[in-house]
Amino acid sequence: MGKQHNKKRNVGLIYEQLLNCLSKAVVDRDLTKANTVKEIIKNNFKPGSQLYKEFRLFNALVKTHVPSESLATRIISEAKFASRNFDANKLEVEKSNLIKDINYKLNNPGFYSQRVDEYREYATIQTLLNGWRSEDSDITVITEYETKVHQSLLTEKNMPEEILDPEVDKLTVRLMLEKFNKKYGSVLNEEQVDIIKSYVFDDNEDVVAALREVKEDSLRELTVYKNKCSNNTLLEKIDVVIKNVENLNESSIDDKNISKFLLVSKLRDEMLEKENE
Repeated sequence: MGKQHNKKRNVGLIYEQLLNCLSKAVVDRDLTKANTVKEIIKNNFKPGSQLYKEFRLFNALVKTHVPSESLATRIISEAKFASRNFDANKLEVEKSNLIKDINYKLNNPGFYSQRVDEYREYATIQTLLNGWRSEDSDITVITEYETKVHQSLLTEKNMPEEILDPEVDKLTVRLMLEKFNKKYGSVLNEEQVDIIKSYVFDDNEDVVAALREVKEDSLRELTVYKNKCSNNTLLEKIDVVIKNVENLNESSIDDKNISKFLLVSKLRDEMLEKENE
């Protein structure tokens, strides 16, 4: 069926592996590697490029859920039309440049062996895109793969929708947000997001300054709240929170300490919300 599946030229698969690599680098605090991965994404997935266009099309087929068979059929028809309007030669050159960047800049022999849970679906879609563009496609195989994608479109997805943003720094923040969201089981507040952004992108001195500000602001707000509070139960709790805030060490820059600041921010917000109820 024309070009068969080559995982190194599977735009969706490669993008997920780049995200995995970026996530690990951020968690390991390997900012040099994280910045390298971000530069690879920025330089290769540029809006307007053929690679970017295929990624958006690929992503729509992988992560979209629709409620009706007729709509799924229409999406596949539109995707087929769009795939044939790409500059195929330019797309292949851009994929080769992406592979070259990964090989030379990351120098990671195990990069292409990184596990991606949706590998089979990604392989199906890339093979289908190749088949739609090929002049010698096997109609039987094309029909089989279109049926699989059709069924996938009708299936509810557990994965979060991912649309490539040219500001790739947002991807790094998203990865850290996901990591801490899992820990707390809820959406982070604005201050928690700012703490994570500082932790991910700023120098240690700036992170220390940011944490010190959070600590000082929290103590000030909690003290004001304590002086106005008449609820004995809450007063006992606030004394514990204030003590925990006073014991925070803003000079320690690691996941464990960042988690403490995030927790204090959450507890403080919860107490202030109760005051306004």
